[in-house]
Amino acid sequence: MNALRFAAITLAILMLAIPIAAIFCPGPAYALAQNSIDEGAVKTVMALEHAWNQAEQRKDSRALDAILDDGLVYVDYDGTTMTKVQFLSHVQSDQYQPEQEITESMAGRLFGNTVVITGIYIAKGMEKGKPYLHRGRFVDTWAFKDGKWRCVASQATPILH
Repeated sequence: MNALRFAAITLAILMLAIPIAAIFCPGPAYALAQNSIDEGAVKTVMALEHAWNQAEQRKDSRALDAILDDGLVYVDYDGTTMTKVQFLSHVQSDQYQPEQEITESMAGRLFGNTVVITGIYIAKGMEKGKPYLHRGRFVDTWAFKDGKWRCVASQATPILH
């Protein structure tokens, strides 16, 4: 009878201890859930990066307008800075004829409601009647605003080696 009573008491303690531990020590469960949220946000923003490339290649300012924040700070590979309005105007210019916009590689990290994407890109086309081929690194910063991810800053650096 003692063994049976001991087993019942042990079971009762475990039944109380497990929910209490989950409430006061949620670390592992929270970490798993947070990793899933982080990965989802980063994947969403990476898809937007690809959409940006396609929209720029097609000169689709409407699509670009939807993913770029009105306060965009854009630093091009040559150090030129542009606002969103200036960037969209540049994309629409007859002098700018992109043929290919490709992201070779990307990595991303979530910081609260901000995702930072780093990667390597290749851009090929014609500008002002001259062919260009750029390969560089980029850093794009995306903020979750009004229920949507928007690029708030973009910076490109040429790879010279």
